[in-house]
Amino acid sequence: MKKIVLIGNPNVGKSAVFSRLTGAKVFVSNYPGTTVEFAQGYLTLGEERFLVLDLPGTYTLEPLTKAEEVACSMLKEEPCLVINVVDATNLERNLNLTLQLLEKGVPLVVALNMWDDTKHKGIEIDVKKLERILGVPVVPTCALTGEGIKNLVGRLREAETRRPKTVSNKERWEKIGKIIREAQVLHHRHHTFWEVLSDLSVKPFSGIVIASGVIYLSFKIIRFIGEGLIEKVFEPLFENFWLPLMLDFSRFLGGGGFLHDIFIGRLIEGKIDLGASFGLLTTGLFIPLGVVLPYIFSFYLVLGLLEDWGYLPRLAVLVDNIMHRLGLHGYAIVPMILGLGCNVPGALATRLLVGRREKFIAATLMAIAVPCMAQIAMIVGLVGKRGEQYLGIVFLTLVCLWFILGKLLNFFLRGESPELSLEIPPYRRPQPLAVIKKLWMRIQGFLLSALPYVLIGVLLVNILYALKVIDFFAKVFSPILKGLWGLPSGVISALLIGFLRKDVAVGMLAPLGLSTKQLIVSSTVLAIYFPCVATFTVLIRELGLKDMLKSLLIMLITVVLVGSLLNFLLFPIK
Repeated sequence: MKKIVLIGNPNVGKSAVFSRLTGAKVFVSNYPGTTVEFAQGYLTLGEERFLVLDLPGTYTLEPLTKAEEVACSMLKEEPCLVINVVDATNLERNLNLTLQLLEKGVPLVVALNMWDDTKHKGIEIDVKKLERILGVPVVPTCALTGEGIKNLVGRLREAETRRPKTVSNKERWEKIGKIIREAQVLHHRHHTFWEVLSDLSVKPFSGIVIASGVIYLSFKIIRFIGEGLIEKVFEPLFENFWLPLMLDFSRFLGGGGFLHDIFIGRLIEGKIDLGASFGLLTTGLFIPLGVVLPYIFSFYLVLGLLEDWGYLPRLAVLVDNIMHRLGLHGYAIVPMILGLGCNVPGALATRLLVGRREKFIAATLMAIAVPCMAQIAMIVGLVGKRGEQYLGIVFLTLVCLWFILGKLLNFFLRGESPELSLEIPPYRRPQPLAVIKKLWMRIQGFLLSALPYVLIGVLLVNILYALKVIDFFAKVFSPILKGLWGLPSGVISALLIGFLRKDVAVGMLAPLGLSTKQLIVSSTVLAIYFPCVATFTVLIRELGLKDMLKSLLIMLITVVLVGSLLNFLLFPIK
């Protein structure tokens, strides 16, 4: 099948052009040997059907990052033609890639995207003159509204192949300067409200104020939508339709035994508890679909709005200095923010990061020191009753741990801290259809990539329970609980349950009659140690088994040290 490849700088609207060309028939793949994603779809042109590939954003054909390496590798697979998506409001920077493509001799059409913004910014481009200079079709487009897309498709057959020519970087930029002088005119205009807001968003003081407001409002919306879906949609669906089927299946299996424990789980007071029975078909489905999926939906909805609005690059720039001290760059704030809502999308978001070292640091910090929203709510409800100062101890410990552990990982892991190199797009009004389509693709990705691993993890844990392996571990780790952490043996059940669902595990501390000190220590320990099975299985997929085992070793060492230190330092608290 013939191919059409979309290539362009980051944040030029390339994915929006891709969406307009391919419609709803889109699927996402990872490039072989990497976690770098690219989208694929189909376009019918006359009687021919083309495979359309949306390559990762790149500034150059001389790659500096993994995503750029993937884009260049895919470009070498001899596509039928290339659509170079160019930001019409930043023509000078974008033309560097355009000229490199022409120098390679690939069949090329240029989509001059964001055409509507040129009018707002006082930019006048002579399209005919630009087309004449480049020697290939140049089509103004506005992918968000669909303007120019039909014309772009109609001119694909005019794609021109130039004779390959090698020039120096200096010669290329001199040519770009000449093109800009001939084909573009700038007119004076006053800053708009959005441009003023854009400037304020990256300045230290005003940027922090805006970021605090955006993050606070985002989590209020995320929690409102997520909890609403759970309470009004997913819990009723499971309880009214799925639970009766499982009760019948439980009776069919005799109400107990090995197979019953695997598929249904343990009956609690003679009933199936979807959140605590821990069967493959009960809790194994209810947690990812009834609890995690609603938050996944709300997280990705808000994330999509922030992406299309153009805020995330500004947030990345704002926190880059802090993240750089931990061996990360500013965009690593995204997995941390998502992890505060639910660690599963936080783990999935580590694929945004470039190097293996950076992904490892970000994933480890997120899994150890960033509790999910459901767990935070349980800790607030349980520890907060004893006093706000005790609640402050728990979260201050996690914040300090995040910084200290990040500094240590950055120091001991070999490699350089990456520099933040990204284009900050102008603020734009998100287009509902584009946001919904992106949301649907991400939900599909979660269901296809995370759900199978969650079920496998639940199955494995249930088998270990049935074989009494978990009981053995409970006896082994009892000295740590009592001797180092000062906790009663009953806490071991909460720790074990925490591997499946941490908020439930925190709730299991309530009937144990713990002192305030023990409650602080146990809540902090639960927040730090093993991620829940859903996050654990996703991290194996993102990091690989070897790196995940290294991360788990760090978690175990950290939780033993922090739990012991808190037990020692909090001796005045009863």
